[in-house]
Amino acid sequence: MNPSITIASRRIGPDEPPYVIAEMSGNHNGELARALSLLEAAKESGADAVKLQTYRADTITIDAYGPDFMVEGGLWNGRRLYDLYEEAHTPWEWHAALFAHAQKIGLTIFSTPFDPTAIALLQKLEAPAYKIASSEIVDLPLIRQTAATGKPIIISTGMAVWSEIVDAVEAARQGGASEIAVLHCVAAYPTPPEETNLSTIADLEKKLGVVVGLSDHTMDTTIATIAVGLGASIIEKHFTLARTDGGVDSAFSLEPDELARLVRDARIARRAVGQPLYRPAPSEVKGLKYRRSLYVVADIKAGAAFTPENVRSIRPAFGLKPKLFDAVIGRLAARDLKRGEALSEAMIAGGLPGLTDQMPSSR
Repeated sequence: MNPSITIASRRIGPDEPPYVIAEMSGNHNGELARALSLLEAAKESGADAVKLQTYRADTITIDAYGPDFMVEGGLWNGRRLYDLYEEAHTPWEWHAALFAHAQKIGLTIFSTPFDPTAIALLQKLEAPAYKIASSEIVDLPLIRQTAATGKPIIISTGMAVWSEIVDAVEAARQGGASEIAVLHCVAAYPTPPEETNLSTIADLEKKLGVVVGLSDHTMDTTIATIAVGLGASIIEKHFTLARTDGGVDSAFSLEPDELARLVRDARIARRAVGQPLYRPAPSEVKGLKYRRSLYVVADIKAGAAFTPENVRSIRPAFGLKPKLFDAVIGRLAARDLKRGEALSEAMIAGGLPGLTDQMPSSR
């Protein structure tokens, strides 16, 4: 039986359409009105949910200077951690308004908590699920506290080694979580496509027996769509109203039209995977009659021999199958035959002993 979880009455798993999470992160650019507009854009684009990040600068780091607290390399090179998180965080006083607006427009909303006070806030707002960010996968006490809510828990694996992933899943189970999903993730912003190693997705499902997916930080929708074909049941992507508006995550975020394309393509990819099939698909059946079969291509008198000059394998497929050509050549015609007749066993004197499964296609 395939694993599944349910978030706000939406079942998620290999037998369901992929669950697309639009990650707002800091793309509200410090404006509540923009954050509300992001919810509406996600809904219009067809996303299943919007995810927030619930922290304050002082719950995720400390207001300190020095090399330990500076970002080295990448998109945020040279930024001080406290300043970066102060800019990117979603103010806690916005959360009630965001949850209320999402409910009003029929959009699922949940968040990533970064400490116990964040969990308490989200519990008051009746968050239907929780996400553990890649950097927090090693914070087993936080995972256990999150799991103790009894809500579905989604864990990202960016930067993690196998033992850390196993420890995190076990911590979630110890904490009381019965619905767990694990997202393959590369925590590089943006992620080079050649580093995504999407074969990890199926391996995670095989080894852990949980719902799996992808938290994707590449620059477009290609990798996420491929991931669905390789077994991802959840896709998470950052999104923004417009990259040109700037913001801490805008450079690797999707715009609304791209998010809509991801939703569409991911659902197509899931349907395209299907099941192993070794027979004509329904849309192919009509084409069977345009295969080749054996036809009389020159008039033949009764008692005359079939030869390569008067019998050929041609289209359409209403005669005997082409693989019987050698068995027919040299046999005698049972009656006069006209050019253009589909060859059948009844036209062959004495028939073809042992003939099975060689009937022509129905007209």
